[in-house]
Amino acid sequence: MADKSFLIDTTKCTACRGCQIACKQWNQRPAEKTVNTGSHQNPPDLSVNTWKVVRFSEPAGESVSWYFFPDQCRHCVSPPCKEVADAKAKGAITIDEATGAVIFSPKVKVKASDFKEIREACPYNIPRINPATGIMAKCTMCVDRTREGLLPACVKTCPSGAMSFGDRKAILEKAQKRLEEVQRLHKEATLVSPEDVRTIYLLADDPKKYYKHATASNTLGLSRKLAFSRSIEGESKSPHVSG
Repeated sequence: MADKSFLIDTTKCTACRGCQIACKQWNQRPAEKTVNTGSHQNPPDLSVNTWKVVRFSEPAGESVSWYFFPDQCRHCVSPPCKEVADAKAKGAITIDEATGAVIFSPKVKVKASDFKEIREACPYNIPRINPATGIMAKCTMCVDRTREGLLPACVKTCPSGAMSFGDRKAILEKAQKRLEEVQRLHKEATLVSPEDVRTIYLLADDPKKYYKHATASNTLGLSRKLAFSRSIEGESKSPHVSG
């Protein structure tokens, strides 16, 4: 399997949301009907039609402080969502052999009860479903582009160089080098779970300041039912989680 990865360097992100728009444009997803919530974040969350959203964290305080987090699927190296789907909705989630991307099938319908377990398995709260059709949707790593050697639409659009994409080994090396540079000014800077995901974030501060799901929200990354069954079989193993 060919291995591809993203690097999202939040220290370079200006929250222009060009990546958000490019994702919708390339994938032909409709706009969301939203309201003014008082935040620059819009739309407020991911959905079956919004696969990438730039999250704004604006903590109250005497000084102005913004944290920008371009949220999308992490394309886990060993995706727990797929493990649940294989048991509950065979074929609903696959791994693209050319890139390693985690793909939600647009043809396999998923029952609401099964989707609940699939979403619960994701440590980053990514999966979304169209309740009318039972079809799940999320970031595809633009496999229709990346299989042909092109950059994902979001990466190609990014004007500040915050997003990079390429062979996993090269991206990991670039991420480590950039981390060392950023740590000269920001001692708390970190790479989020680079061993476990193909969407690697470089954060300059505590991940919790960016978004509650910036790091894995549990140590197993599995639904409670699946984790229990594994423990019964004596096979339960907790994957490495940074942050």
